[in-house]
Amino acid sequence: MIDKETRERILALIHKEVVPAIGCTEPMAVALCTARAAEMLGCRPEKVEALLSANILKNAMGVGIPGTGMTGLPIAIALGALIGKSAYQLEVLRDLTPEALAEGRRFIEEGRIAIGLKKGISEKLYIEIIASAGKREVTAVIAGGHTRFVYAEPWRLSDTRLAKLVPEGGAPAETDDIALNLKLVYDFATTAPLDEIRFILETRDYNMTAAREALKGNYGHNLGKTIDRPLAKGILGNSVYSHMIARTAAACDARMGGAMIPVMSNSGSGNQGICATNPVCVFADENENTEEELVRALMLSHLTAIYIKQSLGRLSALCGCVVASTGSSVGITYLMGGDYARCCAAVKNMVANLTGMICDGAKPSCSLKLTSGVSTAILSALLAMEGKCVTAQEGIVDDDIDRSIHNLTAIGADAMCITDEMVLDIMTNKGC
Repeated sequence: MIDKETRERILALIHKEVVPAIGCTEPMAVALCTARAAEMLGCRPEKVEALLSANILKNAMGVGIPGTGMTGLPIAIALGALIGKSAYQLEVLRDLTPEALAEGRRFIEEGRIAIGLKKGISEKLYIEIIASAGKREVTAVIAGGHTRFVYAEPWRLSDTRLAKLVPEGGAPAETDDIALNLKLVYDFATTAPLDEIRFILETRDYNMTAAREALKGNYGHNLGKTIDRPLAKGILGNSVYSHMIARTAAACDARMGGAMIPVMSNSGSGNQGICATNPVCVFADENENTEEELVRALMLSHLTAIYIKQSLGRLSALCGCVVASTGSSVGITYLMGGDYARCCAAVKNMVANLTGMICDGAKPSCSLKLTSGVSTAILSALLAMEGKCVTAQEGIVDDDIDRSIHNLTAIGADAMCITDEMVLDIMTNKGC
């Protein structure tokens, strides 16, 4: 049994990283920063300037904004300025009404918003909002985390001040976070007192509800609905596999399509929260696992994803489905009766397969990537339960499980930086 102090630090980390969010977290973080600036301004802004890191721009360009029928940053910024409440965190636009939406459209049409790339920074998650009215101007900055304000002052941020807040290499890590490894993750999830970790069932309540609600509308590419239709069932079967990918895709369809449906996010990403939750829940239900087994499997899944993100970073060129589906593969392996060794095998099988899947922004087609991740998660778990594991003689997999994970994250965080730049260049120079 892990000692109480360590358990409390892990629980604090989970409570920080697994939180509700409405809509894609990148535009919601921009709306949150705008709301804080507007609150400090004390009146309706006349102008809003947004200076953003490349990864924020990439992830916010093509995604639906909940309840608006619109995509992208302008409407998120307008509504953040007009009706956003920073106390709501990533549910900042919770109070949206038709009247507020109409007002937000006018705000955009009147040319009150300017959006640009923040130059001279290495931080991948950076949002700077300058809100002004008359001669008064307020600046708010989020960096290093989707809700992490590092600056909020009634004047424009200088380059000198910025260098102190966000030094070369990015915003400083939050030093109170416990450093994880896979053995610690496994031991915590499988031995912690059940009453201490039962709260993780909230991820099921949020994200499986999102999947059900998605089927009532037409969101994104309707991938979840498509997998449930007779043609797909004739190919994929009416199986636990098809149900796992359908429920995951449906929740993503709704979220990326702008549905006003909250999901439980993981490490700042709603899609990661969905992918770490729904496959595990569907498998546990159809495999007739106990509630305790589901609780521990969900904790394994979410905490594994959090662990991988500790070295990968909040935003990178590596698609978040790689992280979250690795977590779900561990959770599924546990539900199949797998021990720590088999969970390690599942992770190595994942690293050998999905490494290199690029993130080209948040958008409706993210549901396709999530289904790829879930499919690989299932295959990796099945192989692990058969005692099969990709070896250290193959690719980037190492005998040591934590080194295997860090090999994956080094590629995503460092080696793929040029890929990230090229993806953004392609996205911003298309004819559309």
